[in-house]
This record gives sequence, C-alpha cells and structure tokens, in this order.
Amino acid sequence: MGKRVTWKKIKTARQLYLMLFLPLLYLLIFCYAPMFGIQIAFKDFSYKKGIWGSEWIGLEHFIDFLGDRKFYQYLINTLRISVYAMVAGNIVPLFLALCLNIIKPGIFKRSVQMISYLPHFISVVVLCGILIQMLNPIVGLYGSLAKLLTGERPPDVLSIPSAYPHLHVWSGVWQNAGWNSIIYTAALANSDQQLHEAAQIDGASRLQRIWHIDIPTILPTFVILVIMNAGRLMSVGYEKVLLLQNSLILSYSETISTYVYKQAFASSRADFGYSTAVGLFDSAINIILLVLVNLLSKKVTETSLW
Repeated sequence: MGKRVTWKKIKTARQLYLMLFLPLLYLLIFCYAPMFGIQIAFKDFSYKKGIWGSEWIGLEHFIDFLGDRKFYQYLINTLRISVYAMVAGNIVPLFLALCLNIIKPGIFKRSVQMISYLPHFISVVVLCGILIQMLNPIVGLYGSLAKLLTGERPPDVLSIPSAYPHLHVWSGVWQNAGWNSIIYTAALANSDQQLHEAAQIDGASRLQRIWHIDIPTILPTFVILVIMNAGRLMSVGYEKVLLLQNSLILSYSETISTYVYKQAFASSRADFGYSTAVGLFDSAINIILLVLVNLLSKKVTETSLW
C-alpha cells in the first residue's frame, strides 16, 4: 500500500522529477564519478600502469606535503585571502541590501540594482585584464591620475606582495556584491511591515528599525551563507590568482589551489598523485570546517544547515 502511494505521488509530480533528473545526472557525472580517481592520492601514479596498476604508497604524498618547507606559507596565504574574502564578501552585500531596502521603488533603485548586478557577469579573465590595465603605473588610469596629481610615477601595485590580498578580495567584492545582495533583498521582503508601522508610531528612527527589525529578519540567512562559505574556506581558486600572479608577489599570492595546479600541469614532471593528495587534504579540511562552524552556529544562534 505504501509503495502504491509513493508511485502515485511520483506520477502526479512527474514533471518536477523530470526537471530534477538533469541536475542529478550532472552531479553523478561531474562530482561523484570523478571520485573514482581519488585513489591515486594514495598511489605512486604511473601513466603506463594506470590507476589500478600503480603502486600503493599509502599516506606518503600527504606526509611529503605536510613536511614541505613552504606548507605553512601556502596555508597562511590561503586562510588570509579566504577569511578576508568571506568577511568582506558577506558584510558588503548585506549593507547594500539594507541600503536598497530603504530606497523607494523607482528608476533610481532599479538603476542601482542593474549597475551593481552587471559586474557579476564579467568573466575572471576579463576582470583580471581590466585590473592589469587600470593599475598599470605608466599608461593605466591609476598611473595617469597619480602622475597628474603628484607629478611622479606611482609604485606598481601589482608588484607589492602585501597589496595582493586587498586587490584580490575587493575586486571580487566589486564583482559579486550586487549579485550576492539579491538573497538578502529577498529575505528583507519577508520583513513584517506591521512591526515597522508599530515602531514608527512609537517614534523609532530608520536606523533603529534597521537594527531591531531588518537585521534580525535576515540574520538566519546571513548565518546560513557564512556556514556555506566556511565549507569553501580552503578553496580560494587558482584562476584569478594565476592571472594576477607574478614572481614578485609569490610570498603572498601562492595558495594551496595554485600549488596543486602547478604540481599537476605547470611542472616539468607532472605528479598527479601528489597534486590529488594535496587537493584531497584541502577538501578534507573544508568538510571539517563546515561541520564545526555548523555545530557552533547551532549552539549560538540555533540556525544551521542540519
């Protein structure tokens, strides 16, 4: 009887299940099927012998990575950029959503939303090209303005190691702040208008209403996004870093992601086993951080993913 009811529900909602089929197929092909190759992280991988024929060496790759003299540098660089990006990348969209919520619907509000959303659709390659051209100390906008105001050529920002994290993070904030604010704007739409009316009658200012009504409304959404970002804390990504990177700023820009890429594809002796081990280590730390932050959030705010 239970099976009949289940199949009847599936038949009734067959269109929804059909729509769900393609995303599930995508996950199976591109997320779960590649997990078969994770085993080379524990093997001395050889092209001739293949995955199954390669010699099993256990945790040797992991030990080599943890014993690398630059391991702590890669780890610190990764955490510096990712934590910085997580804080700025959540606070700025939240602030933007609160500001847009204050503005009355009209041409100005729609224009601000459109302008803030557009950078999200710029590819990473184009964004890095824009940054390189604008920050050129000789022919770029940055160099031209500095020459006009001071009469001297400014220093090359792209060659200053300590400037790289700020450049990486704030260019990403500019690109994605508008797009990321959409979810906060949607959450604010559920704000109880009766509370705002009651607060206005009691003489509450706009700032007080934001602090006591709007922020508590979107706080659960904010916490969920922070938890999800914590699960990607060790995954800075290598595309943007490699496009902006040069030999002068390696001490601040070389991360675990770029190290994995270089070991697999930019080395004279491509070591796929070692790079897979480093990537697996990175993913394992992300999972641990996700679980820990979720547990902490559940205890402190009673909001969690599970």
